[in-house]
Amino acid sequence: MTRIIAGDLAGQRLAVPSSGTRPTSDRVREALFSSLETTGLLDGARVLDLCAGSGALGIEALSRGAQFADLVESHHKSAAIIKKNIAGLNLASTRIAVHARDARTFVADEATTVAYDLVFIDPPYDIAPELIDQCLVTIEDRQLLVADGLVIAESATRSELDPPAGWQVWREKAYGETRLTYLELAQ
Repeated sequence: MTRIIAGDLAGQRLAVPSSGTRPTSDRVREALFSSLETTGLLDGARVLDLCAGSGALGIEALSRGAQFADLVESHHKSAAIIKKNIAGLNLASTRIAVHARDARTFVADEATTVAYDLVFIDPPYDIAPELIDQCLVTIEDRQLLVADGLVIAESATRSELDPPAGWQVWREKAYGETRLTYLELAQ
């Protein structure tokens, strides 16, 4: 079980898929959201959680003041668990939506027209660098990030994350085998 760390839903537990996902640890989520709260980007934010797993990152963002979250998960059983987590937390459908589809397909879809304040990309570590790069290119091309928005990519510390042209690393921090890379559009 994973729990919501802070905010309106603090202490609430989330079911986690039994296989096919690697939930972000409480320690890493606490560090991530503590750093985001200092930026002021969470309050009223529109959030995109790609490769959402249990939905913990998107739900944590809502708990801490985000306005809306789109959670995208390609594994249908995991998407069903996210929906159960949302129902158990009584989150209104006006604040959160679950999309059972591939992250790359979601950001490339012409129907996706929202400009997000925060985007989380947390793919399986074995495909992280290429999936993150593909999503970043499409997010920039389709203008799916507000001008001062951030993309936070989670990857293994053993893999190299070199952002594509148009992106710059704002901050990077390792937590054991996990690396968080905060990316922004290059000015």
